[in-house]
Amino acid sequence: MKKTLSIIALSIIGLGLVSCKKENQQAAAGAEVANITDSTAGATNLAPTAAAPVSAEPAAAPVSNQPLTSIALSENSFDFGKIKKGEKVEHVYEVTNTGKNPLVISEVKPGCGCTVPDFTKEPILPGKKGKITLHFDSSSFDGNVQKYADVFANVDKAPIKLTFTANIQP
Repeated sequence: MKKTLSIIALSIIGLGLVSCKKENQQAAAGAEVANITDSTAGATNLAPTAAAPVSAEPAAAPVSNQPLTSIALSENSFDFGKIKKGEKVEHVYEVTNTGKNPLVISEVKPGCGCTVPDFTKEPILPGKKGKITLHFDSSSFDGNVQKYADVFANVDKAPIKLTFTANIQP
């Protein structure tokens, strides 16, 4: 009985592992950036025998012992416009520490494996600037895509969501 329950649990968990391609199809079908929280949306269509749909939980903020500060972004969304399928593009989001304590970016979690983050690892002193770069590989996509990354830092309303869109051309 325990073995059967384990297999069922693993099957349900496996439903949450939807590929970037599935996320792209959902985004192309009209999903708004604000509504895309996780690639598990629509996972119940993959296996109608599942007992319950897999719910999308908000990302848990890593615990930080740093005092809070505030942040200003140059922008929180970017449009690459038309790019050719297979093209690898990147965009730099500039962050400014507008608070009184050092800003520490502890993690940047992309919503998909097609997006790789790079960010300022050392503390950003008050009044100074840092960078968050999102690298996107368009190889697995066609048409309009919407992607995001959650930024975890010692700010009051973490995570901060950075988004981008692109129109992938053949």
